Amino acid sequence: MADNYKLTPRSEDFNDWYNTLVLRADLADYGPVRGTMIVKPYGWALWENIQQALDGRFKATGVQNAGFPMFIPMSFLQKEAKHVEGFAPELAVVTHGGGQELGEPIVVRPTSETMIGHAYAKWIQSHRDLPLLINLWNSVVRWELRTKLFLRTLEFYWQEGHTAHATAVEADERTRMMLDVYTDFAVNEAAVPVIPGEKSEMERFAGADQTFTIEAMMGDGKALQSATSHNLGQNFAKAFDIEYLDENNARQHCWTTSWGLSARFIGAIIMTHGDDNGLILPPRLAPYQVVIVPIYRKDAEKTAVLEATHRIQQELAAVGVRVKVDDRDNLTPGYKFNDWELRGVPARIEIGPRDIAKHSVALARRDVPGREGKQFISQGGLAQTVQTLLDDIQASLLARAAQFRDQNTRDAANYDEFKTAVKTGFARVWWAGDNDNETRVKEETKATIRCFPLAQPGGAGTCFYTGKPAHKIAIFGRAY
Repeated sequence: MADNYKLTPRSEDFNDWYNTLVLRADLADYGPVRGTMIVKPYGWALWENIQQALDGRFKATGVQNAGFPMFIPMSFLQKEAKHVEGFAPELAVVTHGGGQELGEPIVVRPTSETMIGHAYAKWIQSHRDLPLLINLWNSVVRWELRTKLFLRTLEFYWQEGHTAHATAVEADERTRMMLDVYTDFAVNEAAVPVIPGEKSEMERFAGADQTFTIEAMMGDGKALQSATSHNLGQNFAKAFDIEYLDENNARQHCWTTSWGLSARFIGAIIMTHGDDNGLILPPRLAPYQVVIVPIYRKDAEKTAVLEATHRIQQELAAVGVRVKVDDRDNLTPGYKFNDWELRGVPARIEIGPRDIAKHSVALARRDVPGREGKQFISQGGLAQTVQTLLDDIQASLLARAAQFRDQNTRDAANYDEFKTAVKTGFARVWWAGDNDNETRVKEETKATIRCFPLAQPGGAGTCFYTGKPAHKIAIFGRAY
């Protein structure tokens, strides 16, 4: 492999492997302001595929898209005490505009609950206006001190859904429904096995009654919070006077929710599936599912090879396969193989003069390196063969990631076993601790409660930390 494509092995320095890969795979670059990110076309294409997969799911539940301003009056954030307290350290505040000092500072949107609350208070009058289901595709700004491409940047791209309901039951149903949508997306589109669960009080979103999450294990054993869904109760409704007249003509406060998934999920895909040779992208989200590399040495061979190449390209495109032909004539086939391997394209087709003579192609799968992952197959029925292969790659990536997570999740009965478990993965424990206990565990081990899984075993056990009777299982891990 050319030096340009060599990566630090993940086992030696996972952080350097990740940072280098994001740059060399052409996903993103650093912006001129510290902590900002430029998403390059290949990375943006991946984000667009994520958007499309989610957007369709959202709309199927009755959600509509809208756009809201990125500037929020400071007074809006101050209306909900826990909210402003939670976000205060991360706010970017505008104090001057047009060469003059502003009468009131303006916050660059860290999240839109307060702006949405202001609008919903105007739009909702009657129970007939409910439920109100809106989603935003936008960017937000949070002034992070420690940044990392895709995972944590000053400005990042995401979607944020905001809904208002007539009853607590409906708000609870929507909160859990969207968690299910995220789970379905992560598992079936990204091949990332996630644990859906509820956050602890300490890890709860500022201003929420409940926060639900999907947690994924990365290739170094650390956790990544991959999406969240918040039941906001009536906290924002009371702060912003979001009220409606019920069927008895009595005035009631609404119940609201918010939920979001950001481009940090690209980081989840990279760190869940990637290997020492680069990205491995799940076929359902990959910008290109197949790359075709034509191989020829002489001009006499070129015409026939390119003719076959473009015919195969059209056959694949006709059945919906996203296909790229790499016909760059200033690079060797070996260089191209390394390039697309680094960029994680799920399957590669090689075609040269001998293949034309045999009416065959070489078909290589990215998730199985070397000769084991390559087969020589007939050009007849190639489109169907490729589709079947892509389905198999998708399933194999999910199975492999789930196996890795399960092998690195350990039951811990005491603190020593817990400390050993969280060094390399997740600890699954009975928990009956309070916030002070949780804080001490975090200070001593750097591990936090990732979630209380929705799938609980039932029964009771003994808390590994306090020794008290416990009635729920918690997943602890060190996190990004």
